[in-house]
Amino acid sequence: MVEVNAVGGEVRATAHIRRRIMLGDSLVGGKTVGGGAETIGWGASGKVPNRGVSRVLRRAAVVVASVVTAVGVTQGGAAADPLGWLPAPVNACGEAGLDPVARKADPKIPVPPAPPAEPVTPTVQVPVPKVVPFYTPKQPDKTRISAAPLPADPCENPCPELTGGVARTDIPIPPGTPVWPQDSLPPGSAETAPTPQAAPAPAPAPPGEVPRVRIVEDPETIPVPLSLLGPDVTGPRPGPEPPVVHPPVQPAPVSRPVPAPRVHDVFPVTQLTGPGSQNRTDSRWQVNDTDLGIMWETRPGQVAVVFGDTFGQGFVDGGPSGTDWRSNVLAFSSDHDLAHGMSFDSMVSDRNCHAAEVLGSYKVNNFEMTVIPTSGFALGDRQYLSYMSVVRWSKTPGKWWTAYGGLAYSDDGGQTWDQDAYARWDNIFGQGQFQVTAMVPHDGYVYMFGTPNGRFGSLAVARVAQDDVLNKSAYQYWVDGFWRPTWQPAAPGGQGIELSASPVLSGVAGEVSVRFDAAAGQWEMTCLDVSRNVIVLRRSATPQGLWSDPATLLNTADYPAGYGGFIHPWSTEHELYFTVSEWGHYNVYLLHAGID
Repeated sequence: MVEVNAVGGEVRATAHIRRRIMLGDSLVGGKTVGGGAETIGWGASGKVPNRGVSRVLRRAAVVVASVVTAVGVTQGGAAADPLGWLPAPVNACGEAGLDPVARKADPKIPVPPAPPAEPVTPTVQVPVPKVVPFYTPKQPDKTRISAAPLPADPCENPCPELTGGVARTDIPIPPGTPVWPQDSLPPGSAETAPTPQAAPAPAPAPPGEVPRVRIVEDPETIPVPLSLLGPDVTGPRPGPEPPVVHPPVQPAPVSRPVPAPRVHDVFPVTQLTGPGSQNRTDSRWQVNDTDLGIMWETRPGQVAVVFGDTFGQGFVDGGPSGTDWRSNVLAFSSDHDLAHGMSFDSMVSDRNCHAAEVLGSYKVNNFEMTVIPTSGFALGDRQYLSYMSVVRWSKTPGKWWTAYGGLAYSDDGGQTWDQDAYARWDNIFGQGQFQVTAMVPHDGYVYMFGTPNGRFGSLAVARVAQDDVLNKSAYQYWVDGFWRPTWQPAAPGGQGIELSASPVLSGVAGEVSVRFDAAAGQWEMTCLDVSRNVIVLRRSATPQGLWSDPATLLNTADYPAGYGGFIHPWSTEHELYFTVSEWGHYNVYLLHAGID
């Protein structure tokens, strides 16, 4: 771990981190740590080819590599004091990235004076109907290209047209670019971060004066679907509905609880996406900002990484922004050296230097605003994605409404996808239990862990034989200690009803990620607990639990606006790698955690 003196800003790396940092290999820069010169890269991707060594060394003279900073997170989830100020980390090409860790302000930059108080101006939002016609069914664009291999030099720009025809690596680093300090401040230094001044309260209106009210229109979409299909029109029509089956009732008692894991050495390894990232996704695929980073093994030696709502050029740090909205994009990685980051080999692309949207969406509010992947898995040569069809986002953080949760599949290695018309769990009256799901194959079954829409629901679990994963009636819900059929058999002359699954955890769970740790013979689950603002880790001997007490992976006070927490499938029994999204920067990071 890294010890940080919050007063003086002193940073020292212990041998535990040094074992995980590429020494002398990345040629990113130098940092004197513990009395010796070591090369420490924040997300360095590996060796730099000989033809790029001189250029990188010249750059290293200007930009000093960042230090991987570990944040000590207590099991109880209490947030530590903010770490000392450090400038934004840089990638192997000297490009400044985005630091996800909460830090004190730069002590050399004075705090700006507080703005003068202004009179209170009440704002009233008036709903205004906005009719939006659109065509159904969806006509997804399945145009795909075989992109050329990426350059051997990670700093060579394969798409100079994205930077006005000039390769980014040919642009000199301007004076004043934030760099890592050559030497830490000595302990007890008086040069500490200034105390931010709170903004003054708005001045009330003078006595007897009525405050001015501002009226703002709030467009409310009224969706009007128009059918593309007619007697002489051909379109994507669903195939035959799977036969209805009723799997038997089988006992599934809860298992004895296992000890809660002990988490230590939590630190960010690299920035995966966006400007200044290890993968330079903005320069290569026009992925300037995105979130999630859900991973699964597509085949031996390859991992897929799927992201959520994605934007292209025009990104401004501070939240989702930019143009070229895609509801989701997909990358592939064969990088096993996770201690030094995770490099992408390719992204599914529809044209040169452009990541494609793999699951289409209508992008119409109050009907289907977007389609967000929630997990992925492979059965043989077929890839599957679980997803949620989001009707609209709530103005309350952490809440949204879905139309249904569904399954999509790909038979060409993840290049093109079909959303199955029948493998769907409708969100009836907003109470659907399997809207945000994590699906995991194991021992002949696929287990589905699900929550309602948003981040405030309880967790339920279901399973299905691997051969019937697209047949909803073949699923079994875990109900009061038994695996029971999804549908109760219909009475004569009547219809069956769908069962409700029993909760397997107390409290709330959001954006669950689950894997089976074969080495430990246990299940592992991460999820966001919004009631405590932490991402937690639990273990269990069985999918239905009993699950262990939660161990805190990180606190969102240390990682402001952090969410997600999706497990890398190549994590080990004692080292967990997982992705975290940061809403303020709206990009994705790979983190490490030691597990005992």
